[in-house]
Amino acid sequence: MKVKILIVDDESDFEQLIRQKYRRQIREQLYEFIFAANGVEALELLESHRDTKIVFSDINMPIMDGLTLLTKMQDKFPLLRTVIVSAYSDMENIRLAMNRGAFDFICKPIQFDDLETTLVKTLRYVTQIHETVRAIKENNILKMYVDNSVIQFMSRSASEDAILANETINATVVFMDICGFANISEKESQNFVVNLINKYFDVMVNKINDFDGYVDKFMGDAVMAVFKGESHINKAIKASLAVHKAIEAHKETLSDNKTFLPRVAIGINSGEMISGNIGSIALKRLDFTVIGDVVNTSQRLQSIAKAGQTIITKDTYEQIKNIFNCNLVGEMSIKNKQYPMEIYEVLN
Repeated sequence: MKVKILIVDDESDFEQLIRQKYRRQIREQLYEFIFAANGVEALELLESHRDTKIVFSDINMPIMDGLTLLTKMQDKFPLLRTVIVSAYSDMENIRLAMNRGAFDFICKPIQFDDLETTLVKTLRYVTQIHETVRAIKENNILKMYVDNSVIQFMSRSASEDAILANETINATVVFMDICGFANISEKESQNFVVNLINKYFDVMVNKINDFDGYVDKFMGDAVMAVFKGESHINKAIKASLAVHKAIEAHKETLSDNKTFLPRVAIGINSGEMISGNIGSIALKRLDFTVIGDVVNTSQRLQSIAKAGQTIITKDTYEQIKNIFNCNLVGEMSIKNKQYPMEIYEVLN
């Protein structure tokens, strides 16, 4: 990969020396040098050459000197590293430059071995900086896609056995579906649809987080959330009621000037489920999720819930009836259940 280096010096001899010294590396496209005669030109070049990695700069230059340039670069280009090139007699300014953040210095007249050693050392350091920044960015992106517990799990072990490890947990699963969104997606522009659903998802996620839940996955226009730990059923229901209130505060004007009033249908179920990485090792695609009858029932409860409803089973109702107001909906047949189930609605 070609490394771009900026040389800032008002003496044309230095440019010629650099071109001569590194003619092979330039020809083989290992290094690319750009040149400026003062600090002002250097800043202009850096704006148009954002991929510059290292700066070699003289101190005494017209228009803008090296010390001023160094200060301005620290503010605008914090990942750049600067090597000061100046006469040994200018040691006071060299020390000042080092105090202002210069990485290293070399003295004129230039010793080629010293120049090469300093360049390689500086490049190694800059590469480490960029790798660290990239790792931080990748980690932040990773956090957008997975629950923090997954990241902690990954940091502990990456062996196949550890990756496939699973456990049985007692938790509450919530499915939240945005009602009527399929009709909007067929009529409105793709940008409108994507921006709108992302806005609603943000509202839902914020409320889920407020009550210590986490989003397991997004499924079309629905969200699957999991609540674990102490009082997980109560937290799940509080989060669901908060989502209803927050979503129903929105309204959208569609392209035909009709108004869309969003509402959600929610199904909640609680009990034992399996938690672990589910997917294909061969395909290298695994989903850290929960599975089991409790999860399936929660999704089916959501599918029978009407807009604005939060639906629970009798077992869940028995655990929360002294805390939340509920109405009996009746007995309903649930897919893969041998007998009809008694269903309740949690009142908003």
